[in-house]
Amino acid sequence: MKKFITVIMAAALCVSALTACGSKADPAATASDAGQAEEGAAAGEAGDGAEVSEALADGVLNVGTNAEFPPFEYVNDSGEPDGFDVALIKAIGEKLGVEVVVDNMEFASLVSSIGSKIDVAIAGMTITEDRQKTVDFSNPYYEAVQYVILPAGSEIAAAEDLKGKSIGVQLGTTGDFIAEEIEGAAVSQYNKGVDAVNDLINGRVDCVILDKNPALVFESKFSGKITAVDGAQFDFGKEEYAIAMPKGDAVLAGQINAALQELMADGSFDKLVEQYIEQIEE
Repeated sequence: MKKFITVIMAAALCVSALTACGSKADPAATASDAGQAEEGAAAGEAGDGAEVSEALADGVLNVGTNAEFPPFEYVNDSGEPDGFDVALIKAIGEKLGVEVVVDNMEFASLVSSIGSKIDVAIAGMTITEDRQKTVDFSNPYYEAVQYVILPAGSEIAAAEDLKGKSIGVQLGTTGDFIAEEIEGAAVSQYNKGVDAVNDLINGRVDCVILDKNPALVFESKFSGKITAVDGAQFDFGKEEYAIAMPKGDAVLAGQINAALQELMADGSFDKLVEQYIEQIEE
């Protein structure tokens, strides 16, 4: 798994535009192409006297996340946001020589808060055409697919079976967008994925559409009650996660992309994948 993800990440860092699998993303709408990564590399770290984005001028990177999406983000035993994404953005901040402050927010408010309440957002966020209208994205760092969570014994097994069903989703996520396009579906939106899963267990919805890794976490947590089925079985396409940033801030995009590339090159990224993600997929 680690080698597979590393190959994907390395390939992603070489392309000159970002497109989300299964979407109609406009490559020109994002400021995270390879040229900007090179610009960031030339600029160097935030503390070395080179050009610095206004977002980092105070030495602090204010980050928004939604800690309801394990293993990418969750609240740990100390009550603090934790997870793969949180660890990744803190590692990026260390590369840039800035302090990282993470704010736990509702997922649906992350994009609109960039450039005002927060500098960037990292929350298992998929690159989509709609989001690219208001924010730019870093180079993608993870490829994912949606899963369908079903109650034990459910006969739902294919895309056709989802028509007319009651579907739970987390508000503003890819699962939400997919469910809205399913013919006759009654979509229930939740601020937290776990609330959707609880309603599934209690018979209030027929299924839940959620990203692969949190779906597997919930399957383990509620063993015997639910099952998580690969979205490929339902004709769902793959998607890419990236860090959302203020639109037009090429300096910040370059610095973040350069730091991300360094983490992938020096093995730090792989270690985070092993620590937070691979243990769930085994």
